[in-house]
Amino acid sequence: MEYFYLCHVNFESLKITRSFLNAIEELGYTDPTPIQLKAIPLIRGGKDIIGIAQTGTGKTAAYLLPILQKLNYAQGIEPRVLVLVPTKELVIQVTRNATDLAMNTDLRVLGLYGGVGPKTQMEALSKGSDVLIATPGRFYDLYHRGGIFTKKIKRVVLDEADRMMDMGFFHQIKKIQEILPSKRQNLLFSATFPEKVETLCEDFLLWPEKIEITPQSTPVTTVTQQLYAVPNFKTKLNLLVHFLNS
Repeated sequence: MEYFYLCHVNFESLKITRSFLNAIEELGYTDPTPIQLKAIPLIRGGKDIIGIAQTGTGKTAAYLLPILQKLNYAQGIEPRVLVLVPTKELVIQVTRNATDLAMNTDLRVLGLYGGVGPKTQMEALSKGSDVLIATPGRFYDLYHRGGIFTKKIKRVVLDEADRMMDMGFFHQIKKIQEILPSKRQNLLFSATFPEKVETLCEDFLLWPEKIEITPQSTPVTTVTQQLYAVPNFKTKLNLLVHFLNS
């Protein structure tokens, strides 16, 4: 069925519901990206997937759209979706993306990260959430403080998996896996697919479908690259300082 991906497909053709189509339009999205075209139907169908796609290819919306649509509306106190990312900055970014996409729903998105006292985040958890976006360390810490109940989590996303492995999160992810329900949908996204990520996939995913949008180390099409020839290292540093300042 490869011809399905070669013809023009819009978000409506991907069976995105009207509340999310309105959000997409308001956010200025036009046509789905290749990772969205391939991932959204598989995620909506309940498949475990491995998505190899670089930053800037639309992979965050590729997993958020079908997940948020499945949730549909706010329900109870305990979270139903967990998204793990490696850094505070990514927690903030993905939380903002999820909140924007869910703007026409009552879904509650909560970001959890270190560097701040846990008390405020514990209070926010007590008010209820549908989607948690967290760094592995802060999630595990708040779980052990009694702030997070995991029995209703049915979908788990590991985003930027290669960076998480580089930052030494493997054992924390293993511990988190042990406290999650065994029956769940697992999604893993990574810019590259090194051996550490492959090992994590073998342990984390069940019969996954692998989607690879671009070969590893291929420049993202949305990034413009320029080459500057300089005579020596000092000139290189001065040029770099000039770019950073301007």
